[in-house]
This record gives sequence, structure tokens and C-alpha cells, in this order.
Amino acid sequence: MIVGSFIIYLVSRKISEPILEAARLSERMSGLDFNVKFSEGKDEELELLGKNMNQLSETLELTISELKTANNELQRDIEQKEQTDQMRKEFLSNVSHELKTPIALIQGYAEGLKECINDDDESRDFYCDVIMDEAGRMNRLVRNLMTLNELEFGDEDMVMERFDLAGMIHTMLQAMQILFEQKDVRLVFDAPEPVYAWGNEFKMEQVLNNYISNALNHVDGEKVVKITLKRKEGHVRAGVFNTGKPIPEEDLERIWDKFYKVDKARTREYGGSGVGLSIVKAIMESMHQRYGAVNYENGVEFWFELDDGN
Repeated sequence: MIVGSFIIYLVSRKISEPILEAARLSERMSGLDFNVKFSEGKDEELELLGKNMNQLSETLELTISELKTANNELQRDIEQKEQTDQMRKEFLSNVSHELKTPIALIQGYAEGLKECINDDDESRDFYCDVIMDEAGRMNRLVRNLMTLNELEFGDEDMVMERFDLAGMIHTMLQAMQILFEQKDVRLVFDAPEPVYAWGNEFKMEQVLNNYISNALNHVDGEKVVKITLKRKEGHVRAGVFNTGKPIPEEDLERIWDKFYKVDKARTREYGGSGVGLSIVKAIMESMHQRYGAVNYENGVEFWFELDDGN
């Protein structure tokens, strides 16, 4: 009986140990621990069970990995949708705000003309001038928004070419010379030799036009606008500086946002819409180049960098 009991114990242990191991494996799998593997059993049925459990563990691990990946992508899509919805709401709100004033002025002065509030030619000319100015403001806003939309969401390829940046600036300043004279602004720019850089020449004209126009609209004090070109570590850095009030530090990062205006009253005075620097941002980022603004005691400098073409 003793010998028989010992033999039964050995046989039962041989049978139960793989089963207990499978139970421990399934318990750890239920806790999402997929590092454990079933050791090979001597019995054919138990060995088959172990292989199936190992395969189940690998399949569950792969499935959970795919689920987590899909959940992460879904969460990102939800966040992007919420961000897009918020941007759309802000965009519509800003456009409505920008168009509200010129539309109201056009309507008011048009009604005045229709009702013949003032019969003299001078008053009628004034009313017509206001209507034309406000219509022009709306037209510029719409064109800038279309340009910005093409840059941010369009599929247009950004063609990079080697061009003379100094020559382009000289040509632009010659065309804008009358604006400097009208505002009694002293222009400083001295770059006699060609300065070649890599970029999209047409888009860079837009960037420089925004920078120079911005400088002319905000120049004050000594009334100096200075344009510089410097080579630095494989790049050409262009800067447009104007004397005047520095930009408040808390506004330096936000000036690139659509419709953001530091001085709303002055911006409206010269017909700005708060979109120009957003276009600069979109252009420079589409070419993967750096840009920014720096405050000085007597003014502000806006700058950008392009790859050196020399």
C-alpha cells in the first residue's frame, strides 16, 4: 500500500504540475503579462496545450498593441478635430469682426449719398472716397486670406531656386522710394555685391514686402528704416529694422497669429488687417527656415534666414 501510494503520488504530480503551470500562466495572462511561456511537457496533449497557450499569449499581446495604437491615433484625431473646430470658430469670428466695420461704413455712406444728405460736390467726393477706401480694405483682406489659405492648406510645391537677395531688395526699394519720401523716412541699405541665397524668389518678395511695409507703418522717433544682410554659418540673415516703440514682450510671440494686432487703433489707421505676419510665418515654415522679431531700445527688427547660395 505504501509503495502503491508513493507511485500514485509521483504519477499524479507528473500530471498535475503541467496543469498547475498552465493555470499560473493563464492567471498571469489575465493580468496582461505576456512575458511568461509554457515549458514543454512530456505528455503529447499537455505539450499541445502549452503551445496553444503560448500562441494565444502572443496573439493577445499583438492584438492589445494594435488596439492601443488605434486608440492613440483615435485620440490624436479627436484632438486635431477639436483644434480644427476651435480654429474655424476663431477664424470666422475674426473675419466677421474685421469685415463688420468696413461694411457698416460702406452701408452708412452709401445711404447718405442716396438720401442726398449733402448736395455739395466736396461732401459727395468725401463720401465716395470713404466707400472706395473701405471697399479696398475689404478687398485686401480677402486677397490676404486667400494667400494664407493657399500657403497653409494648399498642395502647391515650394520651388527652391538660387537668386540674388541683395538685387531683389534693391529693386523693391527703388519701387517703394516714393513711400519713404512721403513719410520723410531715412532709408539705410548698403549691399553693393550680389548676395545669393536659396529660396522661392516670389514668396520671399512677399515676406520682404510685409516686413518693409510694416516698418514704414510703425516707424517713429528718428524715422530710420535700416535693412541688413549678413552671412552666418551657411545662412544669409536679412533684417528690417525701424526706429520707434518696441513691441511689448508679451506680444512678441503672438504677432505671428492671424488677426492679432498690438495696436488696434494704429493698425486700422494704415489699413492693416493683422494677416501680413501670418503670411510671413506660413511662407518661412513652408521652406523650413527661421524667422522672428527682436526688440531694441530704439526700435524693432524683423528678420529671416535662408540657406547661403554662394
